[in-house]
Amino acid sequence: MKQFNWNPGSLLEMSGYYWKTCALHTGVKLDIFTVIGSDALSVDDINEKLEVDKRGLSMLLNALSALELLVKKDKKYSNSPPALTFLSKGSQQYIGFMIMHHHHLMESWHKMDKAIIEGRPTRSRSSFSDEERRESFLMGMFNIGMAVAPGLSKELDLSGCKRLLDFGGGPGTYAIHFCLANPELSASVYDLETTRPFAEKTINKFNVSDRVDFISGNYIEDEFAYSDSFDAAWLSHILHGEGPEQAQEIIEKAVSALKPKSKIYIHDFILNDNMDGPLFPALFSINMYLGTPEGQSYSETEISDMLKAHGVKNIKRLSFEGPTQSGILSGVTS
Repeated sequence: MKQFNWNPGSLLEMSGYYWKTCALHTGVKLDIFTVIGSDALSVDDINEKLEVDKRGLSMLLNALSALELLVKKDKKYSNSPPALTFLSKGSQQYIGFMIMHHHHLMESWHKMDKAIIEGRPTRSRSSFSDEERRESFLMGMFNIGMAVAPGLSKELDLSGCKRLLDFGGGPGTYAIHFCLANPELSASVYDLETTRPFAEKTINKFNVSDRVDFISGNYIEDEFAYSDSFDAAWLSHILHGEGPEQAQEIIEKAVSALKPKSKIYIHDFILNDNMDGPLFPALFSINMYLGTPEGQSYSETEISDMLKAHGVKNIKRLSFEGPTQSGILSGVTS
C-alpha cells in the first residue's frame, strides 16, 4: 500500500489540489485542446474561436502550460504530446468525456458533509440525468473501455464461447472488442433504452452490427427473459451502483441467462477484505454513496460469496489490474 508522507506542505498541497483539477476541467469544457490541435496559436487566435474573456483565457492557458499540458513558446501555445493524444477530440484516445463526467460529479463531492449528516445522496444517478450528463457518463465509459478492452480482449479466455451477454454494457465497448478478438463469438449488450443510441453508434463504428446487438431493459427492475441463452457473461462496473441485496439479484439474473458450465466475469473496483484499500476503490465507494441510495465498492470476498450463492464455482481473481485499480473475478456456472 502506498505510504503518504503527511506534513503541513503535503496536506496543503492535497487541500488545494482541486485548483489543478478545475484548470483541467475548464480546459476540456472549453475544448481548448481541440481548438489548438496540432497548431501553435496565440491567445487571440484561440479566442477568435472561443469568444471568451481574453484576460481569463490568458491566465488559464498559462496555468495549463505550467501543468505541462500546453507548451508556450514565443507567445504561442501548442499541445503537449499527452494533451494532443488524450484531450483533443481529433484523437482516437480522447478521454475528455470521462473528464467531463468527473466535472459533473464535483458538486456532490463538495457536499460530502451534507450527505454524511443526512445519510442520503446529493446528486441523481448519471444514467438517469439530463442528456449532457448522460452523454458524458456513457461516452466516458467508452473512453475508459477503450483504454482497457482492446488489450484485455486478447487476454480474457473466451475460448469455446459462442454467445456473450454484456450485462449493463453501456455503449458496448467490451462486447465489441471481445467479438473482434474472438471470430466465433457474438454478443448482446443489455442496458437501458436511453443507452441504445450510444451503443448502436459504437457498434456501427466498429462494423460489428452483424455480431453485436442491443437488448433494452432495466437490470434492476425487469426480469431478464433470456434464460440459458448465453455461455459467457461480462458484468463491468455495475455491482457498485447497488446495495448488497440488489447486487445479489443482478448476479442471479446474469447467472440465469447462462447455460451450465458457462463463464462469468465480474469487473469492478474491488476492495481488499479489510475494506481500507486500494485507494481508488476506497474513494470510489464514497462516490457511489454520494450518488446512489446504497451503492458501494465491494471486497473480493463479498463478490465471491455472491457468486457462490448462485452456484458459481472455480472462482478466482485474475492477474489483471485496470488503470484505476479495477480487478476481475471469474467463475463457472454449475
